Amino acid sequence: MAASDRTVLQFGTSSAASANITAKVHPLVVFNICDCYVRRSDQAERVIGTLLGSVLPDGTVDIRNSYVVPHNEFSDQVALDIEYHHTMLKSHLKVNPQEVIVGWFSTGLGVTGGSALIHEFYSREVPNPVHLTVDTGFSNGEGTIKACVSVNLSLGDRPLAAQFQEIPFDLRMVEAERVGFDILKTTMVDKLPSDLEGMEVLMERLVTLINDVYKYVDDVVEGRLAPDNSIGRFLSEAVSSLPKLSPQDFDRLVNDNLQDQLLLLYLSSITRTQLSLAEKLNTAAQMP
Repeated sequence: MAASDRTVLQFGTSSAASANITAKVHPLVVFNICDCYVRRSDQAERVIGTLLGSVLPDGTVDIRNSYVVPHNEFSDQVALDIEYHHTMLKSHLKVNPQEVIVGWFSTGLGVTGGSALIHEFYSREVPNPVHLTVDTGFSNGEGTIKACVSVNLSLGDRPLAAQFQEIPFDLRMVEAERVGFDILKTTMVDKLPSDLEGMEVLMERLVTLINDVYKYVDDVVEGRLAPDNSIGRFLSEAVSSLPKLSPQDFDRLVNDNLQDQLLLLYLSSITRTQLSLAEKLNTAAQMP
């Protein structure tokens, strides 16, 4: 077979430009992505969103900000809330008009089948967008961060598919930010605690502190510890600051506050249900 008759599998013309792309990620972006992940709905396995920043003269993509975009994923379909995306973009441009769309992010290790569909949408928003992945599942023992771009794969003159190619990136941060990031990338929190769970933790800690105070006072009275005047004055001021209530009035006050908390939880649950229903109806109306 002649050389001119051979069919060559090759990358598209954008691969040469993609090889020269580098990204610079600010720590605020990573913190925001992790915060969106722990605040996601119970039905969502991952969160996706838009990356904002600018392209520097040397071709480096400077990623400085981000916001989450609601979406629903099915077996072979992805539904994005495009109206919400455009509304958030307009709001960010009012605050900082220098920031533009530079790509999108997703949580999880690597890309999935739906990532190609989402990347195709962002390719219509900005040429050659950057895809940033943050492994919030700690698959490798820590939060792995990767940046990649899409490269067209063609068979001769006929395009076949798009391939995600990893690009180098630099996580720029000062020393204080690096300390927080080092703690964040080795600490896994799947969901934020609810109000009742947080109250339970606080009450347990309060009981522990009260028991420690009781033990200290008993040790001082029994002569096992030397008295400390500063600690004694502090305890006296703390006890005198408490309101003088009878046990019955104190129980009634606690029960009233607890009922108010439960009512707020009930109202917030109804609000979340209404918003979720409106989101599903809006997504269904946009689907062909």
